[in-house]
Amino acid sequence: MDTREALGSWIDGPKAAAEKMGADFGHRGERLGLPKDGAGSVAGPARRMGALCVDGWLVALVAYGLLARGDQAEANLWTTPVLFVVTVLLLATTGTTVGKRLFGLRVVRLDGGRATIPQVLLRTLLLFLVVPALVWDRDTRGLHDKAVGTVEVRI
Repeated sequence: MDTREALGSWIDGPKAAAEKMGADFGHRGERLGLPKDGAGSVAGPARRMGALCVDGWLVALVAYGLLARGDQAEANLWTTPVLFVVTVLLLATTGTTVGKRLFGLRVVRLDGGRATIPQVLLRTLLLFLVVPALVWDRDTRGLHDKAVGTVEVRI
């Protein structure tokens, strides 16, 4: 008899069907040895996107006011390179940016140490390519984090 439970419902999705069949996915970050909640747990996608928006907004203000001196077209040209430089410098030195700090986030290596400069450079470059950041694993780590062996955790 075919009950089609293995396929799952189009509303519930395949994860719900797998859980009905007894699969245990655990919490986000469990495979990495990170706690479920609180400090050191994997940051959720909403917090990460919020931090990126705050960083982009602050850099756009700097580009508009200081670099382009009020010229919107020139400010648009400066925003992306300045965001790249600021992100690399702050992540390499402190492990967090202004937006990440406001949202209580930090980028660390899988062993808990601070990410190295090459890791931060490659991670930021892949983040700016957008697609690697939109492809996640079960722990909601993007390909940009997986490629360099980092994870974004809550402070």
